[in-house]
Amino acid sequence: MKRFSIMIAAVALGFGVVACDEAPKESESKTPPTSNVASGGTLDDVKKRGVLQCGINTGLAGFAYTDDSGKWAGFDVAYCRALAAAVLGDPDKVKYVNLTGKNRFPALASGEIDVLSRNTTWTFSRDVKLGFTFIGVSYYDGQGFIGRKKLGVKSAKELDGASICIQTGTTTELNLADFFRVNKIKYEPVPIETNEEARKAYLAERCDVYTTDASGLAATKSTFSDAANHMVFPEIISKEPLGPLVRQGDDAWADIARWTLNALINAEEYGVTSANIDQMLKGTKNPEINRMLGTEGTLGEMLGLPKDWAVKALKAGGNYGEIFDRYLGEKTPLGLSRGLNALWNNGGILYAPPMR
Repeated sequence: MKRFSIMIAAVALGFGVVACDEAPKESESKTPPTSNVASGGTLDDVKKRGVLQCGINTGLAGFAYTDDSGKWAGFDVAYCRALAAAVLGDPDKVKYVNLTGKNRFPALASGEIDVLSRNTTWTFSRDVKLGFTFIGVSYYDGQGFIGRKKLGVKSAKELDGASICIQTGTTTELNLADFFRVNKIKYEPVPIETNEEARKAYLAERCDVYTTDASGLAATKSTFSDAANHMVFPEIISKEPLGPLVRQGDDAWADIARWTLNALINAEEYGVTSANIDQMLKGTKNPEINRMLGTEGTLGEMLGLPKDWAVKALKAGGNYGEIFDRYLGEKTPLGLSRGLNALWNNGGILYAPPMR
């Protein structure tokens, strides 16, 4: 049927947001790899400019949002701040550029931004054909579905004929088509462009169901006044490794971006927090901690940064675990457990290469 709501109460799935799973549009996938190659010298450009240009979401609870003081905050924003602190010594020296699923890749390719930290899925074509370098995985996610409980549906496989809100220019589009084709059921796509548009469309019952990354569903659901009346279906239909990315062609800048993320992850494993880092700077018995904090070794010099680059990054917002708990964790409106994003030695799959 054209609208699943004809059969059952319209779901209005507007979960709100995900953005991690956004895939390249057809026009983007045809971009020659060489067109996005950086000429090098991004670090020098950032220093000369005195500000890091960081691409983030237009608005996604927990990941990129404005706080009560009007400042940008969130899980993805915290990475921008850490990188700015590592490079410029000040986490506030960031120019945030709000980007949709459609314009985020052109913005990075053109040099409008230095790094994209916008819940973006690492895929083959984005890495190889579009000419970008993903510097790691900051959040392991997967695509899901949300709908109203009164719909009476318990599984996404029962959505034959449903209208589904979906963000254009995302991997979510492709995953959805594959899922319905494999299960031999039909759906009516309701294209939307931004997270806020998705939320409004779902609540206005322009679609029966909304699909996006599970983290995005949690983010959107957290904004509903009647959240208890909505349910996330059990199916996770894809792997969505989300992480920051830079242009290809500037390995030195990619190294800085990569090892800033690695420092946040390793710090959690080593037990280095924003609360005890000053004490740790007095020296520890763990040489890897000492190297990371710059009290021994030359890691900073290798990156072309001061020896305390990681210290500044960590003081910007804490280690990975602190950042996760602050913006996404079980005590936040999103209420997300660490799951796969727990450290490898604590039931998850998260770890970073050694600091040596």
